[in-house]
Amino acid sequence: MYRDLQGKVAVVTGGASGIGKATAERFLEEGAKVAIVDISEQRGQEALADLKSAGHDPLLAAGDVTNAADVNRVVNEIIDHFGRIDILFSNAGILIEGTIEEVTEEEWDRTMAVNVKGAFLMAKEVIPHMLKQGKGTIVNNASCSGLVGDREAIAYNTSKAAVVNMTRCLALDYALKNIRVNCVCPGEIETPMFLQEAATRGISPDEHRKDISTYHPIGRLGRPKEVADAVLFLASDDSSFITGTAFSVDGGFTAQ
Repeated sequence: MYRDLQGKVAVVTGGASGIGKATAERFLEEGAKVAIVDISEQRGQEALADLKSAGHDPLLAAGDVTNAADVNRVVNEIIDHFGRIDILFSNAGILIEGTIEEVTEEEWDRTMAVNVKGAFLMAKEVIPHMLKQGKGTIVNNASCSGLVGDREAIAYNTSKAAVVNMTRCLALDYALKNIRVNCVCPGEIETPMFLQEAATRGISPDEHRKDISTYHPIGRLGRPKEVADAVLFLASDDSSFITGTAFSVDGGFTAQ
């Protein structure tokens, strides 16, 4: 149990499903106050209902992390509601597959906007509040695909590599300001994005699961909670001497 997370305010972008929702739930279980940020009001309300049925009371702040005005509004809503932000988990992301010949300029721009600009804008709005408080932690959701190359995923891999290096730069800029910044680098996780990949490739989820599991030395896909647990560790005081790291949660994929 992370006693230091009790009463802390954690913001989770892309928090209505997958890794984001699992992480929001874990923060709530540890006694933190949670604000879920998601572009979809409907998905956000559904996630809110699920979490409330489990006895939790998170805040939903619907907004688009690629829009600076939206991000400013969302962060101010959270500050008005909770009075502070102690933890930011920038998790919102999209996956568009394809080679450079297949990916359109619009798809490239959208990938960079959600995966990179979204994390940039959230940090830009949240860090001033953390500086006033004198402390804070940020965890970005990168990917093992940000550490190595993949075939037919040029936009996604490039965006996630940018998140890894943005994390390092933020960590260095604020290391002496008591703000730690790290990123998690998940492997293939059983999320809606996994199902999207299967649909894009025209195969069943079971076929895709069998194929992708062979990529991981541990022999299976990851679970959202396993990434969430890594995020909680990096957000807690248990990782107080860790900043600027890319923390792999990938079943050994990048060890190969």
